[in-house]
Amino acid sequence: MITYDWNCKTVDVYPVNGDNSDVVYNVHWIAKGTTEQEGVTYSSTSIGTQVLDISDITNFIPFEDLTNDEVVGWTKIAIGEEQVSSIEESIAHQIQAKITPTSITLTIEN
Repeated sequence: MITYDWNCKTVDVYPVNGDNSDVVYNVHWIAKGTTEQEGVTYSSTSIGTQVLDISDITNFIPFEDLTNDEVVGWTKIAIGEEQVSSIEESIAHQIQAKITPTSITLTIEN
């Protein structure tokens, strides 16, 4: 089983937007999948950015009160369920390729 961890702690903000300050509008995300098999840990990572729709902020959360979980939720909604699944499937395929590679590189000693 692969465990996915989304890091959305790095963000771009508008210093002032309407009545609010430090408004997050762009998220730099890192999605990491990790699994362990026979005592060996395998992982793979995907990175990207996602612009958020801030045209109608109803429940503004001050920047100092934001958590990674909150921003992950916003980011996944903005990316869309289908694309989030695609990102995680790609990570799973990369991990599987590490577990059972179809090609490896060897060095000739002599």
